[in-house]
Amino acid sequence: MTEDKVKGDLKFNTTLVYGLQAAGFIVGLTFIAAVILNYIKRDEVEGTLYESHFRWQIRTFWFSVLWSIIGALLSVVIVGFIVLFANAVWVIYRIIKGWLALNDEKPMYS
Repeated sequence: MTEDKVKGDLKFNTTLVYGLQAAGFIVGLTFIAAVILNYIKRDEVEGTLYESHFRWQIRTFWFSVLWSIIGALLSVVIVGFIVLFANAVWVIYRIIKGWLALNDEKPMYS
């Protein structure tokens, strides 16, 4: 496989994960599918700029899960709804920021 083909596949997979994360707002299971794809393809992106995007995507998932649990528990006292809303805004921000960096072929955390 040529280097350009491999790079194209890695970029496609990274873009796909951002798309699945975004679709997670409509169909929640795609958010889980995205992180599964991250873990399956993680070795393939090692040492490339896509590695930082995978790390960004995985952290987005796990912190979102954490804040969703905290928000759900706190929803009993109304504050949880604010936490859940803030979590949704944060996830949207991370998807957009990551996608823009990917389209510019820039790594995250730079």
